[in-house]
Amino acid sequence: SAPGRFADYFVICGLDTETGLEPDELSGENFEQTPLRRTFKSKVLARYPENVEWNPFDQDAVGMLCMPKGLAFKTQADSREPQFHSFIITREDGSRTFGFSLTFFEEVTSKQICSAMQTLYHMHNAEYDILHAPPTNDKESCSGTGDCNGTSVSKLQRFNSYDISRDTLYVSKCICLITPMSFMKACKKVLEQLHQAVTSPQPPPLPLESYIYNILYEVPLPPAGRSLKFSGVYGPIICQRPSTSELPLFDFPVKEVFELLGVENVVQLFTCALLEFQILLYSQ
Repeated sequence: SAPGRFADYFVICGLDTETGLEPDELSGENFEQTPLRRTFKSKVLARYPENVEWNPFDQDAVGMLCMPKGLAFKTQADSREPQFHSFIITREDGSRTFGFSLTFFEEVTSKQICSAMQTLYHMHNAEYDILHAPPTNDKESCSGTGDCNGTSVSKLQRFNSYDISRDTLYVSKCICLITPMSFMKACKKVLEQLHQAVTSPQPPPLPLESYIYNILYEVPLPPAGRSLKFSGVYGPIICQRPSTSELPLFDFPVKEVFELLGVENVVQLFTCALLEFQILLYSQ
């Protein structure tokens, strides 16, 4: 049986430099997109511990749900704010395990990956040039300067492009906690403080491994009806578990539902739920 730990796994997902840039088949064909707008396969790079008896690690499910859009590449010209999301893995027996992921961007240091991205851009620009070249006898399509397709290609190269000699390439990476209960706010704080420690010019008070070990092996699940306070990298983290006489744990801000869907849609969904209608939410 589970010993009642706060978290079962700490997972890192991202770019595997050994396998390189593999198209993400789950996202469909996207070769018409510029290379920086395409998605590539992400991999589970590490997990701690390797396995726990009461919660076997599902590498395929965790890898896909940690980075559902696959790897994303950006340059210094793009916004690179960290993004947080949660997910649930439901097993065949109906049991659940919860995941919380923080996705951020880090600089690509592999010269092979940078060269591969540059090659993809050369190929994409060449294909664009061929597809959009005007017929040789169509003089009206040429610009007044006599450059028939140079303007469109130059615009393409300026917009959402990558030049290895002048641009810095960044790739998405994810750190994730797999937990037996859905303490969303606490997990978000843990991951944000770990990320802050990695990106801060000043080292954290203790090695990062100490904080990860603490969250995996020393922080217990709070008993029903009790709250728990434990130390993060930069400050305390608090979570509360409802008692058996209270509503079940729901540690998500309801405000976001109204912001995303609007009041009328939320009321309609609530009505459909009360009437036991089937509800399908479709999203990217």
